[in-house]
Amino acid sequence: MKAIGSTCFLYGLHFVVLALLSVSLVQAEDAYKYFTWTVTYGTLSPLGSPQQVILINGQFPGPQIDLVTNENVILDLVNKLDQPFLLTWNGIKQRKNSWQDGVLGTNCPIPPNSNYTYKFQAKDQIGTYTYFPSTQLHKAAGGFGALNVYHRSVISVPYSYPDGDFTFLIGDWYKTSHKALAASLDSGKSLAFPDGLLINGQAHTTINGDQGKTYMIRISNVGMSTSINFRIQGHALKLVEVEGSHVIQNMYDSLDVHVGQSAAVLVTLNQSPKDYYIVASTRFSRRILTATAVLHYTNSHSPASGPLPTPPAYQYHWSLIQARSFRWNLTANAARPNPQGSYHYGKITPTMTIILANSAPFINGKQRYAVNKVSYVNPDTPLKLADYFNIPGIFSVNSIQSLPSNAPASVATSVLPTSLHDFIELVFQNNENSMQSWHLDGYDFWVVGYGFGQWIPAKRRNYNLVDALTRHTVQVYPNSWTTILVSLDNQGMWNLRSAIWERQYLGQQLYLRVWTNQHSLFNEYNIPSNVLLCGKAVGHHF
Repeated sequence: MKAIGSTCFLYGLHFVVLALLSVSLVQAEDAYKYFTWTVTYGTLSPLGSPQQVILINGQFPGPQIDLVTNENVILDLVNKLDQPFLLTWNGIKQRKNSWQDGVLGTNCPIPPNSNYTYKFQAKDQIGTYTYFPSTQLHKAAGGFGALNVYHRSVISVPYSYPDGDFTFLIGDWYKTSHKALAASLDSGKSLAFPDGLLINGQAHTTINGDQGKTYMIRISNVGMSTSINFRIQGHALKLVEVEGSHVIQNMYDSLDVHVGQSAAVLVTLNQSPKDYYIVASTRFSRRILTATAVLHYTNSHSPASGPLPTPPAYQYHWSLIQARSFRWNLTANAARPNPQGSYHYGKITPTMTIILANSAPFINGKQRYAVNKVSYVNPDTPLKLADYFNIPGIFSVNSIQSLPSNAPASVATSVLPTSLHDFIELVFQNNENSMQSWHLDGYDFWVVGYGFGQWIPAKRRNYNLVDALTRHTVQVYPNSWTTILVSLDNQGMWNLRSAIWERQYLGQQLYLRVWTNQHSLFNEYNIPSNVLLCGKAVGHHF
């Protein structure tokens, strides 16, 4: 009996030691990464002629951030511009931490010759993301970059580890300065069509790879207004991830990537050893902008040749069909050790339905953009601070309706009230003749339906309630609708905006106030000790 007891004790001790080692290994990966970034102006010639751009640590685009799931970022941002400045972290959920979201509804902008230290965690996330300036039209001058979150060693991904990893930041570009562009919008004029398209801040670039190997290519549309199509001469694209969702691994000749969106593909170099064109071109535009790069096989002795691979022959319908083909891989791991499909979103009855219709009204003789006839204006005091300090008169939760309105267009600081743990159905109704792209901070959401015409409740019969992917930015086709489902499990003040920056700048945005009266650190972190105060928040203490 003693021998058996000793054996059990030793076995139990062995199990406990292994468990503690496993926990310590997991926690060891939840590391801190420290950055100091200085934002300055510089002069470059992205489209062949010198112009002012925004640099971060002298780089355009800005430095790439590579993280592992759950790693913490401590980033001191020094603003050497002549205007206040903020960065937002596109797709990072900022769990319980809208204090670090980096938009004007949550943060005071960093004054010139000053700094602010962001502190956030890539909590339970994995995938391809970006960052960019949220202030003014700074995005039109640069300041954007890649933010990639890799899986922890204890979490498997549904593909073999690639032989290399390339990031493509693709976007339309203006030769006009960001200040001149902002002045044009302020005067009531819409922006002209962009002057060109850039890949990683250049009109031409090259990547190198070995024949027979497989590489991950991360594609993000960091532009101002235009959807793009991405393709590689002679090579298929295996889609594996979309904004943090592992997807069914379909093969594509080309991919549409709309403003603010990201995707990751695997490309196998299985062709003859030569160079091949990589092409990005604008979609749905009368004038087609094109940027090229080169895929160089390391054993190649022949330059890229032949015609550029052609874009899709068809327009909106083709793109919509492709979008519907993106499906969640239900058996793949998420950032946590459980399958993505373990949360049965399709079996939950929404607590409310919100329908948001975009429009382009003229208000006081000037071009504006609106949601449910309300065009958003930024107050001097961030909404988050006004909420925290109970400062009246900054915003009203009655300023915008949750359904389209026939009222005259107006301006307001629009906030929609919601409750923590609501599960909402959100319909984007686009009655205009142009593409729309919508982004929600603080969340990803299930894209359950696309359709042409007007949304009506009967359209729910066509929703994908089984394997819709989750993402943070979704397109809405002209004279069409898109429906998303959102689990509001992240307390805070969250920006819901057009990713098309002219429209955001002129009012096509609002905030969701996700709230509970129960104050708890389980729901939301405390106000940061280094928070910047501005507007009517100046002088308040915490």
